[in-house]
Amino acid sequence: MTTRFLHIATFLLAALAFSCSTPPVDRPNILFIMVDDLGPEWISAYGSESIETPNIDRLANEGMLFEKAYSMPQCTPTRVTLLTGQYPYRHGWTNHWDVPRWGAGAHFDPDLNLSFARLLRENGYKTAAAGKWQINDFRIQPEAMVEHGFDEYAMWTGYESLNPPSAERYQDAYIHTREGSSTYEDQFGPDVYTDFLIEFMKSNQEHPMLLYFPMALTHTPLIPTPHEPDAESRQDRHKAMTRYMDHLVGRLTNTLDELNLREKTYIFFTTDNGTTRGIEGQLNGRTVKGGKGSLGENGMRAPFIVSAPGRIPSGSSTDILMDFSDLFPTFLELANIPISDSLTLDGISFASTLHDANKGGNREWVLSMGFGPARLTEEGVKPVIPFTDRAVRDHRFKLWVVNEQPSALYDLELDPGETENLFNSEEPLHQEAREKLEAIIYSLPPKDAAPRYNPMPPQPWDKTPATSPG
Repeated sequence: MTTRFLHIATFLLAALAFSCSTPPVDRPNILFIMVDDLGPEWISAYGSESIETPNIDRLANEGMLFEKAYSMPQCTPTRVTLLTGQYPYRHGWTNHWDVPRWGAGAHFDPDLNLSFARLLRENGYKTAAAGKWQINDFRIQPEAMVEHGFDEYAMWTGYESLNPPSAERYQDAYIHTREGSSTYEDQFGPDVYTDFLIEFMKSNQEHPMLLYFPMALTHTPLIPTPHEPDAESRQDRHKAMTRYMDHLVGRLTNTLDELNLREKTYIFFTTDNGTTRGIEGQLNGRTVKGGKGSLGENGMRAPFIVSAPGRIPSGSSTDILMDFSDLFPTFLELANIPISDSLTLDGISFASTLHDANKGGNREWVLSMGFGPARLTEEGVKPVIPFTDRAVRDHRFKLWVVNEQPSALYDLELDPGETENLFNSEEPLHQEAREKLEAIIYSLPPKDAAPRYNPMPPQPWDKTPATSPG
């Protein structure tokens, strides 16, 4: 017995020594905030002269501001790209498709698309989502959020055809949770989404958390807000919605402070595409027109700030190139989750840059693509054209590809407003840039993939090829 006891004691002591010498795996929280339809001309940290956004500015002052961050030009391509880490030409959602409104069996299929949320949940994270989804129809897939990796959720699904109350994302918002879908009477949707995330933080603060917040603000309809109920003009309502969005960012940041979680949390702030058309803002001395859906900088260049006191240098900035395909691998690296060799990703992690602005920056180019509603055929939802309009840029120059043909070249260093097309310039520098960027374009598959999904059963509200948009 004595010999056996000594063997057991020796084993336990060795195990204890090993555990003490091996540092615990870092599992920081990740809060990803994505505003709907807002360009950097509406963020004062970027030089907006039209508005003050003090809570977002605080994130920049306590973190890192990205100068060359790119989303896709519109909603669906952006959302599926960031969730999967793949470009639209690969995952197939090259155009917008409003699943609850148009149906036709199309949906973001969890059986064929792996989201970063699923991997974080599988590795010990508590996961939550709130805000706008729009890529599944919860009437048909009530558990879609769970299947995509979220433990809890409070989502505006998007307008459900034949269900008028579901159109509301703001006042009397129609929201889907684990309890089902219902109208939150006399409540302002953005407050409901934010309250939900705050309660989730409080209930799960002992665990690593992923909080995915694709906001409803500042998308149309342009409305007055609880803070500015008398806002009337489109421009004034847009400003009111932007200020209220900033207020909600402050509520979330303050909650993390109160829970002593701020230094354990990476807060990402960005937007899904440019500002709604018809809205103009002043940015660093020039007028920027809302360019949602455009290949211009006003359609795809995103404000992008990451803040984590003690982890990210305060008040820092970086001009590395990044696009939304990079979010998936970055989240996994921050969470210390290895990426399987069998997983196909287009993105490149920029986690090292967050900790040292002089590190990382491995990208030589970024890609943004997508426009208009998708096309419905007898075979299902397809890209509008085989090679969707897109733009590719390096650190200085940007090439537009429209109707499957390279057509415009801009020097973003000298011409950030893209006013002078250099495509036919005979300057050697311009010709070299054009050839370089065209080579990148021609290295991509000559035909975009279609969205990958197993069709859902037919529904009364489905569009048909004869009546579909686009």
